[in-house]
Amino acid sequence: MIDILVLYYSRHGSTRDMAQLIARGIEEVEGASARIRTVPEVSTVCEATASEIPDSGAPYATLDDLRECHGLALGSPTHFGNMAGPMKHFIDTTSSLWFSGALSGKPAGVFTATSSLHGGQEATLLSMMIPLLHHGMILVGIPSREKALSHTKTGGTPYGPSRYTGGGSTKISEEEHQICRVLGARIAHTAKAFAAHPIDGSRG
Repeated sequence: MIDILVLYYSRHGSTRDMAQLIARGIEEVEGASARIRTVPEVSTVCEATASEIPDSGAPYATLDDLRECHGLALGSPTHFGNMAGPMKHFIDTTSSLWFSGALSGKPAGVFTATSSLHGGQEATLLSMMIPLLHHGMILVGIPSREKALSHTKTGGTPYGPSRYTGGGSTKISEEEHQICRVLGARIAHTAKAFAAHPIDGSRG
């Protein structure tokens, strides 16, 4: 069984909803399963200790979740054209995985949500790719042949799914829905291919 980690941070639920759709796309691929995880809030004034188990929603991610996965979908809301602080804080704790090469050769994709139509979605997706490249991961995007990508009037980019939550509607669009599921399926298919023919540190 191929295990794909869907790791996200979400304050108001928009990125969480995308994570669940990406997980659905993963599990539509035979032999693939999704492991959904989130990260805790961080304090703006001092280091705070959060409970190991959140009050609701997905469990908090551990380094073992990253170490054990065959692929990764990483999601965060857009904060000034970059990933949110809690996700960056978690990524900054992964140095041991970089030293060991635990993520090298595994496929990964990124996704984001924002309330502003031109609020930096693509910049956020690109900035989220940078630490994944440092880890030696193989990036998976959305191909131009995906019809939803050219028809969307809200979110969706070649770099990964995006979601627009402004304009008075909080409902995810049909195109955003499809693009999320496509990313999940593409990561799962890629991970299955790499498992059959490992490259550069990917799991066999």
